[in-house]
Amino acid sequence: MKQGASSSQAMQRVRVGMVGLAAVILLIGLVSALFSAANRQQPVTAATSAAEVANMTSANTASPAEADNEPLAQLGVAPSTAEASPAPENAPK
Repeated sequence: MKQGASSSQAMQRVRVGMVGLAAVILLIGLVSALFSAANRQQPVTAATSAAEVANMTSANTASPAEADNEPLAQLGVAPSTAEASPAPENAPK
């Protein structure tokens, strides 16, 4: 009886090992397929000419249309740069 129990346990261990091995092989195949699909996509190209780079940054250098375009100053959160008054000349010393 002891011999029969150990042989059934051995067969169960072999089955569990085979299922684990099949799962690992399936996982490796899936990851390999994902990486090969990622390698087939075209890479992102960078801007190569100076004119393209200049065109991308030209929008940042444009001056605002109005001097009153200060939303923080309009809300009263920050002082306006247009309202800066010069220091009085007759200041006491």
